[in-house]
Amino acid sequence: MATMSAIMMISALGYSSCSKDDGDDIVISKVKLGKYESRIEVPKLKTSGTQFITHSTKIGKDSVMTYCLEYDLNKLHSRWVAFRFDGSTRGMGSGRTDAWADDPKLAKKYQIGPGTFSWGGVRGHICASYDRQYSKEANRQTFYMTNMTPMQYDFNSYYWTILEQFVQEKGRNASFADTLYVVKGGTIENGMTNGTVKSSAGKSIVIPKYYYIAVLRFKAGKYDAVGFWVEHKDYGYKDGNYASRDILAKHICNVDFLEKQTGIDFFHNLPNSIEEAVESEDKATLINTWL
Repeated sequence: MATMSAIMMISALGYSSCSKDDGDDIVISKVKLGKYESRIEVPKLKTSGTQFITHSTKIGKDSVMTYCLEYDLNKLHSRWVAFRFDGSTRGMGSGRTDAWADDPKLAKKYQIGPGTFSWGGVRGHICASYDRQYSKEANRQTFYMTNMTPMQYDFNSYYWTILEQFVQEKGRNASFADTLYVVKGGTIENGMTNGTVKSSAGKSIVIPKYYYIAVLRFKAGKYDAVGFWVEHKDYGYKDGNYASRDILAKHICNVDFLEKQTGIDFFHNLPNSIEEAVESEDKATLINTWL
């Protein structure tokens, strides 16, 4: 079990988490923060050179956010993609659409074309197609190119997928989490890339050297968090030979570590005392709690 320093009782501090997708997320002294930027899963935005994009669908009368992202307009790659599994979004049934397309919310001069990249790698989903299968439209939106990253084929198919499946299993398990907040991405800053690749529109796209996942769980009035940090390389798994779940312990880390590596402030919309506690757990506690 996680220590009480890492799993904080929210009700005692007067905070609550909501699953309604109208942009409200944190209630502080009964004053609601009403923008998408205030949602718990959304990291702190840069002040220039990026565009914040949200994609939503309708479920009944409700607007439900599929995912959001911060797109770097110079590197033509997202800094991160954020979404959540909750009562509205953990469902299954729509299937994969393969609806590759440029993001309609991005100006044409920043679009990279929906085709494959000019190397042996693939268009790797950041928010996976399998993450968003509660509606056909939500799945279609995962194929926007702002949600794509240049990935080595074997890494994407036989290694990274193990970490994605772990998050999906936790997110769809209502007994594990009322809401699971997820941020995924690849490193695109100087010194954190493996060169560039050409898009189908002939534009240069950075290749991340590392990929990461930051996860925050809300269950029964408590929060705890975990991270994963993975070098983007060939691990030797090919031709249907998948890595085992043992790799999770190899790559597990706390969110503080991810913040130091990426320069991204995750879960900053939590109250400071809760954020500091859940992001700083030691590796042994994280393994015991999450694996």
